Amino acid sequence: MIEIISGEKGKGKTKHLIQKANEAVGKVSGNVVYVDKSSKHMYELDSKIRLINTADFALESMDEFLGFLSGIVSQNSDIEEIYLDSFLTIGFVDTNDGLIRATEKLEKISGQFEVKFIVSISKNEEDLPDSLKSKIIISL
Repeated sequence: MIEIISGEKGKGKTKHLIQKANEAVGKVSGNVVYVDKSSKHMYELDSKIRLINTADFALESMDEFLGFLSGIVSQNSDIEEIYLDSFLTIGFVDTNDGLIRATEKLEKISGQFEVKFIVSISKNEEDLPDSLKSKIIISL
């Protein structure tokens, strides 16, 4: 399952994503992971949440990023939720076709390993592909 928080840059998507991640810690029985482009929000996240800074890894393409996520999931079968902040940036997604392809891959990973992905996307709801609009939980 994928949930999307959408809105233009600077609208507060990260704040909502962090809040949801912190709330999830008390609700899920497994682990929560937060993937971001920096460690800037480390102290805003509950200490039980694993923060992964993609800048620490030599990722250069969408395929590498999706493989990276698969590796995270493969190393810990207790992960229940993964939060992806600035998804278009950290995932090297620059077109709507790329966004569709990336979310389809996330859906496969989610279904196979029972991991929920919550992503923030810096696009207005009306600019997202129609196939993703039903996944939006917050539109800013």
